[in-house]
Amino acid sequence: MPIDPIAVAILLGGFAVLILLRVPIALALGLAAVFEAFYLGLPLPIVGQRMVAGLDIFALLAIPFFILGGEIMGAGGISQRLISLASLLVGWLRGGLAMINIGASTFFGALSGSSVADVSAIGSVTIPMMKKKGYDADYAVCVTISGAAQAVMIPPSHNLVLYSMAAGGVSVGALFVAGIVPGLLIGLSLLVLVYILAVRRGYPRETLVPIAEIPRIVWEGLLSLLMPVIILGGILSGIFTATESAAIGCVYAFILTFVVYRDIPISGIVGILQRTARTLGVVLFIIAAAGAFGYFLAFLRIPEAVTEGLIGLSDNKIVILLLINILLLVLGAVMDMAPLILIMTPILLPVATSLGMDPVQFGIMLLLNLAIGLITPPVGNVLFVGAAIGRISIEKVSRALPIFLVPLLLVLLLITFLPKLSLALPGLLGL
Repeated sequence: MPIDPIAVAILLGGFAVLILLRVPIALALGLAAVFEAFYLGLPLPIVGQRMVAGLDIFALLAIPFFILGGEIMGAGGISQRLISLASLLVGWLRGGLAMINIGASTFFGALSGSSVADVSAIGSVTIPMMKKKGYDADYAVCVTISGAAQAVMIPPSHNLVLYSMAAGGVSVGALFVAGIVPGLLIGLSLLVLVYILAVRRGYPRETLVPIAEIPRIVWEGLLSLLMPVIILGGILSGIFTATESAAIGCVYAFILTFVVYRDIPISGIVGILQRTARTLGVVLFIIAAAGAFGYFLAFLRIPEAVTEGLIGLSDNKIVILLLINILLLVLGAVMDMAPLILIMTPILLPVATSLGMDPVQFGIMLLLNLAIGLITPPVGNVLFVGAAIGRISIEKVSRALPIFLVPLLLVLLLITFLPKLSLALPGLLGL
C-alpha cells in the first residue's frame, strides 16, 4: 500500500504546528492522532484505545518507583553528602570546586536518573559556592548543566525504561549496565576539560578535608550510593525484576532519609508524594498520547519510509549514523526527552538495526543525544534551570556553552562507532 502523503502531513504537520503554537507536547500528540483518525475515517474511540494500550505495559510500573526514590533522596540532604564525598576525591586539584560539581553530579545521577533533578539538587549548592569563590557565573552554570547529562545515562534511569518499552522490550538490565561506562566516560572527559580551563583561568584549589572528617564523609557517601547498587544488583542477580528493584530502592531511600539521616521530618513525605504525582502524571500522559501517535506512525508505514529514505541517501553506514545523530541533536534542542524517546525509537531503531547496530547500543546513543538536547537552546529544560539558579541570562550561558559540549559530542561519537563501549559490560555479564 503506497503511503498517503496527505495523511502523513496531517499527522506530522499537525503535531509540528501544535508545538509551534505552544500546545503541551502530550496534548499535541493526542490531538494529532485525533486529526488523523478523522481524516482516515477511523472510529474516534480507537485513539482512546491506543492511549490505554500504551499504558498497559508491566515495565512502566518501575517508573513511579524510580521517580519517587529520586525525589526522596533529593529532598533528604543527600546532595550535600555527595558533594562532601566528591570534595574528598577531587577537591584538592586546581579548580577543585568545579570538579566537585562534576563528581557530585555523577553520584547524584546514580540516585535520581534525572538531569533536571541533578541540576536542582547539586546546582543549588555548588553554583552559589562557585560564584562566591570567584568562578565566573556562566562557567559555574555550564559546569553544572553539562555534568547533569550523566544522570540519564547512569543507572537507574527511568528514561532507559521508557526506551525499553518503546523498543519492544529490550532488556532493562542490559540497558542499565550499558549506560555505566558511557556515563562515567562523560564525567571523566568533563573533569579533564574543567581542569584545563581552571588552570588557564587561575581558579583556586579547595582546602583539604580534615582527616578526622574523612571516615564520616566516606561512610555517609557510601550509604547514599548503596541505593543504585541495590537496584542494579537485584536486577543482575535475578533476585528482583526491574519493578521490584525500584520498589526496594524506594524503601531504602525512605529509611535512609527519614530514619538514618533525619534531615527532614516525616511530614515532608507529603510534599515528596505531591511532586512525584505531578511528575508521574506528566510522564504517563505523554506515554499514553505517544501510544496513539505511534499507532498512526505504524499504520502509515512512516518508520519503513524513513528507513528506506535514509538508506537511499547513502550506502555508507558512517554517513547514515551521523545523519541520525544530527537529527536527534536538532530535535533534542526543541523537544523534551520523554516524548522524543517514544516518538523517534520506532522510527529510527529499524534504521539502526538494518545497519547492524544492537538495540542496546542504539538506546544509549539515543539517550546521550537527547541529554545533550536538554542543555542546548532554545528549549533546553536543564539549561533554563541552571541559568535560573545562577541568576544569569540564557544568552550568556549559551555563549559559554560550546566548549562544554565538545566532550559530550566526542563521547557520543565513541558510543556510535565503538559498539564495545556500551556492549562489552552487558556481554561480560551475559545480558
